[in-house]
Amino acid sequence: MAKIGDTLKPFKTQAFHQGKFVEVSEADAKGKWAIFFFYPADFTFVCPTELEDLADHYEQLQSMGVEVFSVSTDTHFSHKAWHDSSDAIGKINFYMLGDQSHTIANNFDVLREGQGVADRGTFVVDPDGVIQLIEITSEGVGRNAVELLRKVKAAQYIRENPDEVCPAKWEQGEKTLAPSLDLVGKI
Repeated sequence: MAKIGDTLKPFKTQAFHQGKFVEVSEADAKGKWAIFFFYPADFTFVCPTELEDLADHYEQLQSMGVEVFSVSTDTHFSHKAWHDSSDAIGKINFYMLGDQSHTIANNFDVLREGQGVADRGTFVVDPDGVIQLIEITSEGVGRNAVELLRKVKAAQYIRENPDEVCPAKWEQGEKTLAPSLDLVGKI
């Protein structure tokens, strides 16, 4: 299983992005914060609700210097057809990566063995290409973009403030903690 601290592995694939087919590789994520948002398949049930939720928050993520790469084992052609036929998916302006070779899903260890589809996996990668956050949910459990935003803000904060940590439910602008011997047993 991919883990916190692992480095983004090489890949190259075709994607559907803002009305065009483009080539995307790990180099497109380097130097910026990136979210790799895996989902099982196009034209399904929970997936479009998650992708629409993420699309509704994409502008805010962009303003935070975050790029989003949604990934399924479908082709970039399927992504375009889904984008053109679904109002929810039609909102998407982020990259929709096709991973029919399973390279990216295998790189992140989210490919369902023997099924050819990816689990619902979310990976936040820092500008150095290092995985900072991971969330994997079961088939029927959709993710929440608002909570993902909160986690990205926390990861960005601790990168800029390495002597501090963000407590549970921390929101941007709230008090953080500075771990020290004085705090042991006091929280």
